[in-house]
Amino acid sequence: MPEDERPIQPVSGTIMPRYAGPSTFARLPELRDVPRCDVAILGIPFDSGTSYRPGARFGPQAIRQASRHLRTQYHPDYDTEPFVEQQVADAGDVACNPFNIEQAIAQIQAAATDLLGTVGCIISLGGDHTIAVPLLRAVNHHHGPVALVHFDAHLDTWDTYFGAPYTHGTPFRRAAEEGLFLDDASMHVGIRGPLYSRHDLERDAALGFKVIHCDAFQTEGVAHVVQRIRQRVGAHPLYLSIDIDVLDPAHAPGTGTPEIAGMTSRELVGVLRGLAGLNLVSADVVEVAPAYDHAEVTSLAAATIVYELTNLFARKGCPSE
Repeated sequence: MPEDERPIQPVSGTIMPRYAGPSTFARLPELRDVPRCDVAILGIPFDSGTSYRPGARFGPQAIRQASRHLRTQYHPDYDTEPFVEQQVADAGDVACNPFNIEQAIAQIQAAATDLLGTVGCIISLGGDHTIAVPLLRAVNHHHGPVALVHFDAHLDTWDTYFGAPYTHGTPFRRAAEEGLFLDDASMHVGIRGPLYSRHDLERDAALGFKVIHCDAFQTEGVAHVVQRIRQRVGAHPLYLSIDIDVLDPAHAPGTGTPEIAGMTSRELVGVLRGLAGLNLVSADVVEVAPAYDHAEVTSLAAATIVYELTNLFARKGCPSE
């Protein structure tokens, strides 16, 4: 690769200590400072759709801060140098109206649609899960309907909360109504806990989702879960939506609606690594609420997941081993 086309890499931790330097994700360059961009990190500080504990508006900032912990040069599990093999940059935050949910959704959709017109793909830092609707609209504008793999403790396919159609518990009902995901290639992973109605799972299945219950990690193991996801997704363009509450509160206490008996961080990164080679087009990591965190446990988990995603983009289209 000619020297003038080589990606601009993050500030090295061997030159400047990781606790100093730029405040971007993993101390990456800002989008405005790179001539091209393959993967953009986009902050979406919005949490007006939250039904229980607010605070995910501070998630992007907390994830960026925790990303200073990461060693990002080489990932042996993927055999990748994700910031050498592709240009990754921090695109800053979307300006979201905190008092008007529908206006904020329009702002997020416009920003993500425009960004996807100039970069290869986006990893969005939430924010609450409401943001998945405008993000899926933006992705559909460029790719059409996608296989949606949704990691979460909760289905997020309820119709309304208190009569409100756009909340963090309703994004995938709205997405189904708009045809934003492929109903024969999409699934939830990590679902657990009680529901509002005995009919919730039936209604969810009618939207086209298959469910991998969190208990499957005990009974089937990570490798079998990976196989089920890969078979379901196939060669379709893939969107990953990762609610940090898919992790057990022991691994991610800093979130709005924690649910016990969840995935371990090891299980989650194991599944993500098993998806290498799929046609990933964009992703989000949401519901980090740092006010409820301890010692950056949740923020570090989220930052690590984002880094794993950059490696998946580097391995995009490569055969799975």
